[in-house]
Order: sequence, then structure tokens, then C-alpha cells
Amino acid sequence: MGRFDGKAAIVTGAGRGIGRAIVERLTADGAKVAALDMNIEDAKASGAALALQCNVADSASVIAAVRAARAAFGRLDIAVNNAGIGQAAKDGSEQFYGAMAKRNEELAATGQSDVIVDQLIHMEDDGWAAVMAVNINGPFYVSREFARVLAEDGNAGSIINISSTSAQSGEGSPHYVTSKAAIIGLTRQLARELAPRKIRVNAVAPGPTNTPVMAGIPDEWIKSMEASIPLGRMANPSEIAAAVAYLASDDASFVNGSVLVANGASYYF
Repeated sequence: MGRFDGKAAIVTGAGRGIGRAIVERLTADGAKVAALDMNIEDAKASGAALALQCNVADSASVIAAVRAARAAFGRLDIAVNNAGIGQAAKDGSEQFYGAMAKRNEELAATGQSDVIVDQLIHMEDDGWAAVMAVNINGPFYVSREFARVLAEDGNAGSIINISSTSAQSGEGSPHYVTSKAAIIGLTRQLARELAPRKIRVNAVAPGPTNTPVMAGIPDEWIKSMEASIPLGRMANPSEIAAAVAYLASDDASFVNGSVLVANGASYYF
């Protein structure tokens, strides 16, 4: 018997990394899971009971996917807002990483550098908006449609949002950090508003996690992150998935509006 037997879940950004690990964990615990992802092939490869192409930044796409999952499973009980991006075109990332590389080269060669590593002054409106559309608009769209479905069906449920340790530490790019901090605000507000409907809303704030996203970050930054974690390593996606499964389960039946931090003690909330 699995703790999610008879329950159905949707997971966004489910094709790779933390999202795929969440699909695998919820499935192993007995849930029927709909994997939502921009890349339908990645969604199918997750092993979920149902794979749906979905752009969380598009409310119409979200509505269609959530309704399709409910139609396929006959009910919904769990929603995990995992989809997220760390950079976008015209967001100053190229200049940021270029300056970082130059600064590191000068430090290695001479022990000093006057290079300033910044991103804000290079970030265009479109770059800012693209990350915010996925990272905060997406969870809002999914949570709204999920709550509508549960209200129609008269069912209780659980929403888990994926934030980040960067929401507290401030480390990272302007749009990413802001979006992950906003996730915590959304979590706390929805927890209060949806409580009368027996819908709990919580968040997980992972620290650096060994996912494909890390492939785009310079090795120097990766090593620096690992060195700052008292446990001496990044998290495995399965460890974040375990935190999600706890919050979705009846073991967390009185946990609402909370942020579960999984960062190896690298930062305290």
C-alpha cells in the first residue's frame, strides 16, 4: 500500500531534474501522476501515467492541461509547481558570465581584478519578464485552476511550490531571486485563503541541486556553491522529491503555509 493510493497529482516542469524525481517519487508512493512539461518527449520519459505538453506561462495552456489531467484521472489531489527557469534571452546572463570569467582569469594571473560582475544594468525588459512569467505567473495559473477543480469537486488537496534558498540569501540573478521570493509570499497567502476549502499550500526551498540546469553554470561557481554547503555537496533531486512527498502526504496534515528548507544548512530561513 502506498501513501498516495487512489490519489492523483500534477507536476509541472516534470521532464527532467527535480520535476522528474518528484514524478518518480509520487508514482512510487501510489499516485497517478500527470507530467506537465514544455517538452512532451521529456514528459513521456518521466514514467508518469499521463504526459501533457504545457507552457505554464500561458494561462490557456495551463487550464487545458489541468482539465485534461482531471478528466483522465477523475479527480486531482496534489499539484506541484516545479517548473522554473534561471535565465532567458536578453536578461544580461551573457555579460554576467563573461565578466565573471574575465575576473577569475585576472585573479588567477595577478591576484587582483577591477572587473565588476553585474547583471542588472544589462537586463532588458523581455529578459526580466520571461523568467517572471514562468517562475511566478506559472504557479499562480496552476494553483488557480487546481483550486477551481477542487472547489467544483468538493475535494481537499495539497499544493507544493518549489522556491529556492536564494529567496533568503539573495544569491543569484535579479529576476530569479525575486521570483523565488514571490513564491513564498504566494504560498503563505494561498495557505490562508484556501484553508477553508481544506487545500493546504506549502513550499520547498532547495539549495543547490544536481540537475541539468547546473550544466549551464561555470565550474568555478559550482565549486564555490559546494564549498559553502556544510554537508559538502549539492542535493540529489530525489532528496527534494522526498520533501515534496512529505508535504503532500497526510503526515503533514497540519502543515500549512510553511517553507521546508532542504539546503544542507547552507542558509537558514
